[in-house]
Amino acid sequence: MKRLLTSLPLMAILSSGCTEPNEQPPAPGPGTPPIDEPTTQVPAALTVEWQPTDNLANKDAKFFRSSFTLENKGPGELGNQGWKLYFNFVRRILNEGEGDGTLVQALAKQGVKISKPASGDYYVIEPLPDFKPIAPGERRAIDVLASDWAILKTDAPAGFHIVFTGEKFSDKTAFAVPSTVKLDANDPKQTTRFPGDKLPVQTPGLRYDENPAHQTLDLKARLLPAPRTVEAVAGTVSLKGDLAIGFVEGLKDEASYLAAALKDVLAANITSRATGGGEQIRLEFKPDLATAEGYELDVKDGSVTIRGKDAAGVFYGIQTLRQLIPTEVYDAAKKGARPQEIILPGVQIADAPGFTYRGMALDVGRHFQTKETVKRLLDVLAHYKINKFHFHLTDDEGWRLEIPGIPELTSYGSRRGFDPAEEEMLHAGFGSSNDLAEGDRISLKPPAPSNADPVKDAPQGYMPETVNFLGKGSGYYTVKDFEEILVYAKERHIDVIPEVDVPGHSRAAVKAMEYRYRKLKDSDLAQATAYRLVDPADTSKHESVQMYTDNFINPCLDSSYAFLTKVVQEIKARYDAVGAPLYAIHGGGDELPSLNNGHVWWQGSPLCKQNPVTRELTDIQLFNHFFKKWQGIITATGGTQMTGWDDIIHNGQDLPGFLPMPWSNVWGWGREDDAYKFANQGYKVILSHSTNLYLDLAYNKDPDEPGYYWANFVDTKKTFEYRPFDVYANATHNRMGVPIDPSDLKDKVRLSAEGKKNILGMHGLLWAENQKSPALLEYFAFPKMLGVAERAWNPEFPTDGDPAALWAHFTNSLGQFVLPRLDGYRAVDLRSEFPSRVGVNYRIPLPGAKIIDGKLNANVLFPGLDIEYSTDAGATWKPYKEPVAVSGAVSLRARASDGRTSRVATLK
Repeated sequence: MKRLLTSLPLMAILSSGCTEPNEQPPAPGPGTPPIDEPTTQVPAALTVEWQPTDNLANKDAKFFRSSFTLENKGPGELGNQGWKLYFNFVRRILNEGEGDGTLVQALAKQGVKISKPASGDYYVIEPLPDFKPIAPGERRAIDVLASDWAILKTDAPAGFHIVFTGEKFSDKTAFAVPSTVKLDANDPKQTTRFPGDKLPVQTPGLRYDENPAHQTLDLKARLLPAPRTVEAVAGTVSLKGDLAIGFVEGLKDEASYLAAALKDVLAANITSRATGGGEQIRLEFKPDLATAEGYELDVKDGSVTIRGKDAAGVFYGIQTLRQLIPTEVYDAAKKGARPQEIILPGVQIADAPGFTYRGMALDVGRHFQTKETVKRLLDVLAHYKINKFHFHLTDDEGWRLEIPGIPELTSYGSRRGFDPAEEEMLHAGFGSSNDLAEGDRISLKPPAPSNADPVKDAPQGYMPETVNFLGKGSGYYTVKDFEEILVYAKERHIDVIPEVDVPGHSRAAVKAMEYRYRKLKDSDLAQATAYRLVDPADTSKHESVQMYTDNFINPCLDSSYAFLTKVVQEIKARYDAVGAPLYAIHGGGDELPSLNNGHVWWQGSPLCKQNPVTRELTDIQLFNHFFKKWQGIITATGGTQMTGWDDIIHNGQDLPGFLPMPWSNVWGWGREDDAYKFANQGYKVILSHSTNLYLDLAYNKDPDEPGYYWANFVDTKKTFEYRPFDVYANATHNRMGVPIDPSDLKDKVRLSAEGKKNILGMHGLLWAENQKSPALLEYFAFPKMLGVAERAWNPEFPTDGDPAALWAHFTNSLGQFVLPRLDGYRAVDLRSEFPSRVGVNYRIPLPGAKIIDGKLNANVLFPGLDIEYSTDAGATWKPYKEPVAVSGAVSLRARASDGRTSRVATLK
């Protein structure tokens, strides 16, 4: 991707040669409100390279050393005044002089200071008077200490942008500064979190030892999640020519869905009609099936019959039927050559789900995803019988849903950009603002790639673009957008559960309502304060784990509850308008900083002390008071139940009817058994465990794997082997790779027989800090989400089989059938609303390899994927079929059926 570099203050503005042509701003739209920007053109000059240099610098693992290397590529020097360099960094940069006595932060000696213009992850580097100017062509490293550690490239600071002062420049406009990340996977100081980190960096040899062998599979292995019973019968069924789908009353929509799905892969005259006899495919009800959403599928005697307990059951039978279609049919259809006939194997299937809640959570607060991307995801999830979609619509970094009557939530709260004082929008977060587009007061960002090939250009790991402004920090769903998503989900039997995350994680809402106050206070004070969420005189001091100090809603204000009531009313109105079911509203409740560490939540609020209801309450009591009222608003106004993070009831709160989502089960942190405690108490629990179900966590310890790893590294094996009814079976190693002593878990609460009945289900959760494009969304979600789908449908992990053998069978199923189908997957289109891209950008694993007796031996995690090798550093590639003699360095990669390849592994 072409990148333009920013200017230096002492350089003359050039009129040609290295400037970017003026571009017309995008047309106004709900996702990216435009801002008037100066179009001053500046020449190329400054770049930044960041590298973690020593994670072992501090023996207590409290901080690490890294370097910010500034390179002056222009003709003038970077002087000791007149510039500020802004960036985002999720690590806390230590204060001047802070350290451990032997190693302290010493920025002043380097002639700079680093401060925070606002709370959160936003920093600025400024020169001090004794800063030695950086001459043209010079590189200057700034040595910096920051909290914890950094071992992956996605730990890097991102979104560098510079501001110059002087008459030729506006302090309202920043210029993008290209940045790169350097990390040596062979240097333990760069890849070891602290001396107790025993988890090795991924290598071809490690993968080779772990990867399963190729297996010959039966018919059942084609299907995911695995049905309860699959019985092969003699013969096959041919679908071709005039193909009629008959349906009984109540199944018209399911028949239309099936017809559309078959038209994508079969060149035939496909119609659906009320059953009158003679249809080759029949959709029926069978009320006497034992379980809701259960179904039977018969493919025999020349026809197909799907019988469901309910419409959802019939729909899931349709998904199983689609999976019986041979993978080569999907491949041919993708290439534009739909066959005129499909041969289905004879089979009888009886199936039903083990959990009633089978879900996925998607965060669009940190980075926005368009309605088209969400719809496409919903269709893929429906294919694997997922029936709940937890929609994380609000967070500190963005409010993503239009609320009629409170326009500031989206005119301000959905926008990020260069505005350090946050007068008109939120500051940049996670290195992004308005993606690569204009409208955020950051000029000279790299242009968006044109004509990107969705196969060849799909990311398979770390992308340099993710530290150079890629990511929709701005954007929201209009009323119409959201209603369309609800309709789309309803057609696929998916309940959308909207989340309003309060009272923490609420900075976007808080700042938007302060903007509203400033805008209206002089003309209409009543309206200005109607939805105000903070006490302006509050002196309470607290900092969230994301370093926000101003992201709390005040529980003592009537206006806070007026705001929440209005929001719930408008959300409920969207569901009512389209007749979509509102299963629950998620009320948030997570990650208020521990009061044991000197934090004060609301005790410094004069308005809390003046309110007779709250003036005597502790912070914990104020928190509980808030959620009593919040649950009442949801149940009364929204007419539905409240779910939320289990933090809400962690301190003894009693909330009958509440559906907790326990998430913080990191081994050794003390909350490993919360889910079972609450289930045994009678709460209906939705398992959300971070150690196995957080899809945004990196697949493994490879510097080029994107994602975080604070709770664990999470791969497909972690989701597949998750034990909903015995999570301690998953506690084999802690997040540092150290074996866990089973005796350490002996005092943990076990699930009682009644408690087991209270486990509603589980979901995979995809947080969006690093989810900066639709392709990266799919990379994080798949194939990990396939393990979630399998375990949510079949929660009883087989006890009569060897876990290693079960995993090997699953990986073969993915490699031979499931993933090739995804290569040709097309979202079912009932309305021709948008072009349906074919294929899913699931992660392709790097091959494993070893040199044995002078020969290359290679394998792959998902047998069925192709392996290629190169002995000339990737200039030419050969297919690997069997051990082959090689010499020197060997490059390897895996290839999917659609031509996408994994990252390249090197074996020396």
